[in-house]
Amino acid sequence: MLILDVILLAVVLALAAWRMLAPAWQSRLRIAVIGFALLLAAAQWTLYGYTWQNLPAYLLLALSALPPMRTGSALHWIGRIGFAGIAAMCVGVWILPAVPTLPQPDGRYALGTQIFRWTDASRDEPHTEDTTDHRSVIAQVWYPTDSREPSGDVARLAYIDGIGSLPSTVSVMPSFLMRRYDQIDTHAEPMAPLAPSNQSWPVVIFSPGYGAPRAVYTGLVTQLASRGFVVFLLDHPFESAVTALPDGQVVGTQEIVLPGEQDLIPYMVREQTVRTADVRFVIDQLAHPEALSPSLQSERIDGLRVAVIGHSFGGAAAISALSEDPRVVAAANIDGTPYGDLPDRQLAGPLLLVQSDYAETRHSDLFLNGNGNLLGCATAESFRFEITRANHYSFTDAPFFFAPPGRWLLAQVIGGERGPAETQKATADILTAFLIGPLTGAASDLAAMAASYPGVVGGAVERKTDCQD
Repeated sequence: MLILDVILLAVVLALAAWRMLAPAWQSRLRIAVIGFALLLAAAQWTLYGYTWQNLPAYLLLALSALPPMRTGSALHWIGRIGFAGIAAMCVGVWILPAVPTLPQPDGRYALGTQIFRWTDASRDEPHTEDTTDHRSVIAQVWYPTDSREPSGDVARLAYIDGIGSLPSTVSVMPSFLMRRYDQIDTHAEPMAPLAPSNQSWPVVIFSPGYGAPRAVYTGLVTQLASRGFVVFLLDHPFESAVTALPDGQVVGTQEIVLPGEQDLIPYMVREQTVRTADVRFVIDQLAHPEALSPSLQSERIDGLRVAVIGHSFGGAAAISALSEDPRVVAAANIDGTPYGDLPDRQLAGPLLLVQSDYAETRHSDLFLNGNGNLLGCATAESFRFEITRANHYSFTDAPFFFAPPGRWLLAQVIGGERGPAETQKATADILTAFLIGPLTGAASDLAAMAASYPGVVGGAVERKTDCQD
């Protein structure tokens, strides 16, 4: 919640209590406070716009302005009950705050961010029938900067694409709840210069879960970038719930199931291929200074040795990119299931699996067997860590869309009691310890880092004896 939202809610609730419990006390002062609250509500509406969460507060403010009813009358008691009910609604609706709050990244670096909307002229867009459509790839890059003062002439980048043009739902969340998500503070300065360094900054490419917009990984990715990485967080158009294309068009998910297909598995295999090509295209862009901005200074980022990370379906894309592109020197799969022939490939680069609590997520046999084969038959080092009391969504920002009481209630239903902030911090530290070796050559103790977090279990995976070389 923004501070003005909090002040308005507190003033309205105080007025309601005053109106119910001591309506005759300091009536002139109460009228003055009502006037102040009306000005506050007008300012809130003018500055931040309408949101449904404020409707009960506006109603309660209007009722608080009415003259007191005669004590003892039936209407008096009905009014008191109504006041109490609306006051409860005022508090209850903020379980889904109009402007969620993301934790401040705790790495050593301040952050800059930019968005690139590229078109790959060498590929057709497989999700549309227009043969002139070429594949677009959207990348928001988060990177270290020395600049800690916001530039007054640069507008803050919206948390999520398409504000004002969102589809009716975004990953099952009604879009009207997201009207003010452009006001979310992502703790990064747009177009800030890349921080100076004696050596090239290591590059990570992050692929989201199936249908998830890149926005919902902001918390995890900013934690990782603040530890000294340049992270390109992708949107895969027509698979993400919402994406703004280079021409400004806002598109949602378009699944293509072919005649005779009984489930989505063949489609997911095809999308895994599309995602891998998207990742490889982004790596190609790193070699072209004109594809990036002057403030990012492409000669100071290492585009020849990159790591790919993904959550859920993005984890499969990360593994696939490691198996196909020699520029990918390591991959990390966060709770993702590999599809097609991917589990049978032997990986020459280091692989990390970070998974949520099996007791809460109940990973499928496809997940367990596929990842088990990949980790056990990799020719390079492979690692597996399980974060207990974390569920599949704990790696995303989705729990932050709820206020702490709502977050606690949600955890009682679907798990994830560790919480997104702690889960993302632990994941970022484990990723950093894993990536620092293959990307920079520096020494790191991955086991010690994982052991520093209670409830994180796992370690190096021994190579199986029945692997086919």
